[in-house]
Amino acid sequence: MVFTEASQSTRQEYAARINRVVDHIQTHLADPLDLEQLAAIACFSPFHFHRIFHAWMGETLQAFVHRLRIERAAAELVFDLRKSITAVALDCGFSGSSAFARAFKEAFGVSASEWRNRKIREATRKMREADADLVRESLELSGQKAHAKEIPIVNVPVEIKVRSLAPITIAYLRHVGPYIGNAVLFQRLFGRLFAWAEPRGLRRPETEYLSLIHDNPNLTPAAKHILEVALTVPPGTHADGEIGIKAMDGGLCAIAHARVLLSEYAAPWNALIGDWLPGSGYQPDHRPAMEFYRNDPAADPEGKYDLEVCFPVRPL
Repeated sequence: MVFTEASQSTRQEYAARINRVVDHIQTHLADPLDLEQLAAIACFSPFHFHRIFHAWMGETLQAFVHRLRIERAAAELVFDLRKSITAVALDCGFSGSSAFARAFKEAFGVSASEWRNRKIREATRKMREADADLVRESLELSGQKAHAKEIPIVNVPVEIKVRSLAPITIAYLRHVGPYIGNAVLFQRLFGRLFAWAEPRGLRRPETEYLSLIHDNPNLTPAAKHILEVALTVPPGTHADGEIGIKAMDGGLCAIAHARVLLSEYAAPWNALIGDWLPGSGYQPDHRPAMEFYRNDPAADPEGKYDLEVCFPVRPL
């Protein structure tokens, strides 16, 4: 991390201010987000804030906001086919269709309409492949020889339900950079969070432990991934340095529950987004996805994670 010569108290104050800004950006992408406004949230002058944000987050403020908007638009183009490209652009904070068209082509190398059509073709191909697999399995069950290509499948039972979650307040620790599959990183981050929570009496029997997932790994470079490890806390708990506090809206979520080994961690995500979502009658909402951890895998007799993937949705 940057600012290695700063005192610990100064680093924590900077972390708290940047946390406030990133939280605001993530929940107000459709709104105007100018330098002066965000600098005021951070309590820095615009001149100093621009430099500090760049050093802390690894990209300029303008690039950060632009990237989050274009990535949200890319996802919406695929999951909300009834919404026009112009409506997607405006809902993601772009000033108009022409500005969005230029930005999208620059980011992904194709037009927004080409992107949407390509993803539709990919989804259709996957559905046909799934139908072919069902035919092959039916032939095999009937004793007939199937000539289709064999595809190895990780057999992890995944239960998917849709239910409305209540609002919660969380204390979180933010990490910017690669994290997928890095169990050591998760242990280190949760260790720092627990070291803050324990002396404050915030690890209680009713406490829930979770991570917030803000990025689509198919769109966002790993170096720019944002992960927040968190635990639930009572409303009114105060932020402290690098530990941020925020209220999470409740609402509908598709919840995939599974017991998995670390090597099987993608299974509930794939089952939910790849298999269940396209035919569910739902589309993704703008709230961040969450992973709730229901056990300690180190104490599990099979070494498995009892995992709930909560994916915010709304009706199509």
